[in-house]
Amino acid sequence: MESAAKVKLIADVAVFAQSKVLLVNYKDTNKYDHQRGLFLPDDNVGHGEHPDNVALRILREQLNLDGTEMKLHHIESFSGNDKFWHLVFHYEMYAENINLIQPSGEIQSAQWFSPDALPDDKEIAHHGWAKQTIKKITDNPI
Repeated sequence: MESAAKVKLIADVAVFAQSKVLLVNYKDTNKYDHQRGLFLPDDNVGHGEHPDNVALRILREQLNLDGTEMKLHHIESFSGNDKFWHLVFHYEMYAENINLIQPSGEIQSAQWFSPDALPDDKEIAHHGWAKQTIKKITDNPI
């Protein structure tokens, strides 16, 4: 009999403002599979936590945005090299102004990019994963 799969539940939020999208670098790479580089703001889904609440928590705790409206864009499911089954809830939100975003202390840097001029994959964590997510969101808006 096979053992139960190890599961990682993750939520991320593609934050758009003034025709740009936000990518962040985290100070503590241990929490992010020891990956360096740019990420969409993300976090793990806690036991019993609804993914919508995680997305709101990311916006509140990492970017100091409260009462923000966001939408689930799509869910991604895959097996990673770490032998975990990943289920990722990809959200999108639109801010009126870039200046509304105030990154928290766990973020080393926050940078805005045009979705058409994102950095090279080697500058983005997990081999350009955020770039693929942004493309899927911008190519298929809700």
